[in-house]
Amino acid sequence: MGRTRKRSTRVKRAVAASVALLLGGGGIVAANVYASAGEGWGGKQQPARGTTALSTIACPEVANSLPEVPDSVRGVMDQQLAILDSQITIAYQRFADSKQRMESDPALAEQQILTPLKNERLNIIQRMVQLLDQEGEAPKNLEALAPCKLREDDEQKGDGQNGGSAGGAGDGANAGNAGNEGDAGNEGDGDDEGDGGDEKEEQGQAGNGPEASDFVDIRSVQPNVKTPRQRSGASRGTFSTNCGTNANGKFNPDNVIVAPGVSNGAHHMHDYVGNQANDAFASDDDLAAGRTTCRNQGDRSTYYWPVLRLQNGQAENDAQADGGGKDKNVGEIQTPSQVTLNFVGNPVSKVTAMPRFLRIITGDAKAFVNGNANANASWSCTGFENRQLKDKYPICPQGSKVVRTFRFQSCWDGKNTDSANHRTHVAFADPNSGRCKNGFRAIPQLVQRIVYNVPPGPGFAVDSFPEQLHKPVTDHGDFINVFDQRLMKRLVGCINEGRRCT
Repeated sequence: MGRTRKRSTRVKRAVAASVALLLGGGGIVAANVYASAGEGWGGKQQPARGTTALSTIACPEVANSLPEVPDSVRGVMDQQLAILDSQITIAYQRFADSKQRMESDPALAEQQILTPLKNERLNIIQRMVQLLDQEGEAPKNLEALAPCKLREDDEQKGDGQNGGSAGGAGDGANAGNAGNEGDAGNEGDGDDEGDGGDEKEEQGQAGNGPEASDFVDIRSVQPNVKTPRQRSGASRGTFSTNCGTNANGKFNPDNVIVAPGVSNGAHHMHDYVGNQANDAFASDDDLAAGRTTCRNQGDRSTYYWPVLRLQNGQAENDAQADGGGKDKNVGEIQTPSQVTLNFVGNPVSKVTAMPRFLRIITGDAKAFVNGNANANASWSCTGFENRQLKDKYPICPQGSKVVRTFRFQSCWDGKNTDSANHRTHVAFADPNSGRCKNGFRAIPQLVQRIVYNVPPGPGFAVDSFPEQLHKPVTDHGDFINVFDQRLMKRLVGCINEGRRCT
C-alpha cells in the first residue's frame, strides 16, 4: 500500500530529486520523482526554438472499422490486431529514444518511424483484408488506416480530448457514497494539496507521463452526477458479489477478450479478481473450471482492470518484464483497499439474465489517441463521489481516498456474447430515459468501484499502452460472465424484485 504519512513542504521538495532507474526495453532511463500536489514532476526539457514539441504516435484504430467478423476467422483477426498494437509499441520506443532529434528534424521522424510503421501496418491490414475476402466481403479502404502520425504537444492541448476535467459523469456514475461533500476537517489542510494542474513540464517516472496537468483538486470540481429517474416497472434491487482485492497478487499483461492467444497482448499489467484461470490462452472451458476468489463459488466470473502504480521510485518486480518496465509502466503496484462489485437494475424495466461467457469491455485503453467517444471510467475521491472525472486524475484531500468507478454496458443484443470490436453486441442505456435501444434488452449492470489509499497529490498512474502516456482517460475495465445458471437466476430475481442480495 502507498504511504499516507504527511510530509512537510521542505521535505517534499527535497524528495522530488530524481534517481535514475535502468529499465528493460533498450536501456530506457526513467527518473524517480515523488511530487506533491501543486509541484511539478520536474525536468521536462522544453523544445529548442524552431522545433516542434512531439509527444506520441497516433494510429487509426483498425478494430473500429471492422464489420461483423465470422467466427471462423475471428481468432486470427484478433491476433492480427494484437500485432498492430505491438508494432505501435515498438515504434513508440524508437521515437522515445530519439525524440529530441526528431523534433528538430521532421524528415528523420518520417524516415525512421512513420514510413517503416506504415509499411508494417499495411502488410498486416492487407492480410486481414484477404482473410475477410475469403469469408465474404472486406470493408473498403481499410488500407487507408495504415499511416500514423506524430502528435504535437499543442495538438494534444487543443483537440479537446484531454480538456474538461469533469467530462462524462452524466451516465449515472454515482456508485458508492455519492453526494457526500467531505467534512470541514479536510477542507483547510493545504500542505499536501494543490491544484496540481498548473505546470506543463513533467513527465512522470517512466518519462511518458502522466504530467501534473493530468491531475485536478477534486474540491475544485462541481457536482456533476446525474441519474435517470426511476419509473414504474424499474428493477430496483442490487446483487453484490465479494471477490476480494487481488491481495494474492494475480497479474499479467494479457487480455483474453481483445487478444486471445497472444502473450502481453495488453502491453500493461492487469489486476484480477474472481476467476484465477484467466490468461491469454484461457478458453471458456478453462474459465468454467477455474478457481475463483469470489466468496460465492457460483460466481467464477473474471473481473480485471489496469493496475494503479505509485510512482515513488520503488522498482516493482516487473521492472524488466513485459507489461511492466519493458512497456514503460513503472512504480509500485498498489493493492486496492476495497473492491465493490454490484449488479444493479434498469430504471424503466426488468432485466433479463446475462448469457454465460458474455464479454464486456467498458472504457477505451486507447482513448488518448482515439478520442473519448468510448471513454467511460470515472475518477473521484471518497466523500466527493458526486463529482466524477473522466479525463483527469483526482487530487484528494488528506483522509480521502482515490476511487475508480466503472459502470458497464447494461443492454445486450440478445444473440452474441462478443463482437468483432468487442463493443457492438452490448450498449449503454439512454442516459436520459434509461431505455435500451431497439433490438437490445436490459441486463444487470455491473458497477465496479475500486478504492486506493495513496498519498495525496500527483504521484500515481494507471498502466497503459506506452503511446497512451498514462492518461486517466484511457482507464478501462473488463468482465466475462461465468456465473452458474442457478446463481444468475437468483441475481436477476433479486434485482427485479427490488431486494438487496449477496
